Amino acid sequence: MIKKDSWVLIEKEILSPNERSNNLPEETKKVPLIMWVKGYLLNDSNLNEIVKVKTLTGRIESGKLKQVNPAYMHTYGEFIPELLKIDQIVKSELKDGDDNDG
Repeated sequence: MIKKDSWVLIEKEILSPNERSNNLPEETKKVPLIMWVKGYLLNDSNLNEIVKVKTLTGRIESGKLKQVNPAYMHTYGEFIPELLKIDQIVKSELKDGDDNDG
């Protein structure tokens, strides 16, 4: 049982596959558009139940309870060695440009 006022993450379907735009790629059109919302649980509940939460901005949202105390997971993706090389080239060229400005 997850207690009322716990910080949680819910999942809410915004558009079903048949409601999505025809201008989307086929792979995208086949899946629903999902929104994830973090907020304070308004009632004691269990995972995967439909619940209501109050967000930090005061909105009330409903959706399927997915996580308790969700972590902030930010990433810029995998390391790309080529970007490191590009960074070195650009910095070298900028430094050379400073010398030529006179």
